[in-house]
Amino acid sequence: METVVIAGGGVAGLDLATRLGRTRGAVRRVILVDSAPTHFWKPLLHSVAAGLIDPAHYHIDYARQALESGFEFVCGEIVGIDRATRSLEVRLRRPREDAATATVHYDRLVLSFGSVTDFFGVPGARQHCLSLDSVGQAEAFRQRFLNACAATGARRDAFHEAGLRDTSAPLVDIVIVGAGPTGIELAADLRHTVDTLVKYRLSGLGASRQVRIRLLERGQRLLPGLDPAVSALAVRKLRGLGIEICTGAAVSEVGPREVRTEDGRVFPAALTVWAAGVRGPQLAIAPALGANRNGQILVNEQLQTVDDPRVYAMGDCSSLVQPDRSQMIPPTAQAARQQSAFLAGLLTRRPGATPPRFAYRDYGTLVTLGRSGTVGILLRAVGKRNLRVRGAIASLMYRMTYERYVMSHVGLPRMIGHMVARWCRSKMLMPVKWH
Repeated sequence: METVVIAGGGVAGLDLATRLGRTRGAVRRVILVDSAPTHFWKPLLHSVAAGLIDPAHYHIDYARQALESGFEFVCGEIVGIDRATRSLEVRLRRPREDAATATVHYDRLVLSFGSVTDFFGVPGARQHCLSLDSVGQAEAFRQRFLNACAATGARRDAFHEAGLRDTSAPLVDIVIVGAGPTGIELAADLRHTVDTLVKYRLSGLGASRQVRIRLLERGQRLLPGLDPAVSALAVRKLRGLGIEICTGAAVSEVGPREVRTEDGRVFPAALTVWAAGVRGPQLAIAPALGANRNGQILVNEQLQTVDDPRVYAMGDCSSLVQPDRSQMIPPTAQAARQQSAFLAGLLTRRPGATPPRFAYRDYGTLVTLGRSGTVGILLRAVGKRNLRVRGAIASLMYRMTYERYVMSHVGLPRMIGHMVARWCRSKMLMPVKWH
């Protein structure tokens, strides 16, 4: 009988806590520690940034989930890990109280810290770029984006006084660095938001094209990890939305109002979003754990850290090279959920049983393009053949990915209730969160 502490309540952390809490096995006590009181599905952050969803309607409350699933929740920031005494020092988060600390002891510790944006040391990127690592950052971008659109009235009047009445002249420049799924989905959602602001006259914009959205990609094509045909389809749809795509554009410097590339191009930017890569968080609280150059904790095939068999790591903060391939397991929600399911079985296995080895399976990727639909590829969907998907079926599959995730935590009745409530709100409220 032992105590398992899970540090970090992201996709992997909450999923593991829920699984262990419901199927105890040899685990006597399960404790989840996170600095936030609620959980948010990170793949939806681009929609929060564009104002298409209200994050308050998509949260899972940790305390309620803990009560209903049989684990404990500690709301606080982990400020230290002592592997000698097998304990965590946690700065508790309590409303209207002085900061207090608590010591949480463990028999086995699972690190699930997630990831942060990797700026790759590009000068000015950290200072002048916005990122989408959390709900707070997504909301900060949304507010700055709306403020930039609202301020276009004065610029448009200045253009008119100068005799320039071209409603397609750009008044706001948005640059998104990185044309992976996050960058592409954000660009498509922002175009939808701009169209809505123009339609309802909620800004100084006279036409949708007055907001110029550019995607900068270092490689030669969008979505480099997907089938070239899927990438080409995404390009056509994005260009149909009026989004400019610049490939072979390696960013060399980011300033407060512009982005420069290595080939000498300069792109004006009222707002710059960095969506070009992620890395593991700082490990100052656990400096003795081995990590790769991206700050990800090194683990073996049982997801144990290479320095301590009682400490495990999973999700974006971990690094495991697959034995049959040289590539790393991608930092995706799909991989995180597979790792949490694996660890749930490993930590509750019978004593003396041979420990299994984690094997990641990529089922494919779906990328939403807002009103232009969804594109993607399902790997080995028909025997060993891959299946490219698009249109209504792909959009439904994309939406159901989130709903299935919610159902695994709160059950089918409550999941359906959430869906109905969101549908009703969509009929009563504005299409975008504009204030």
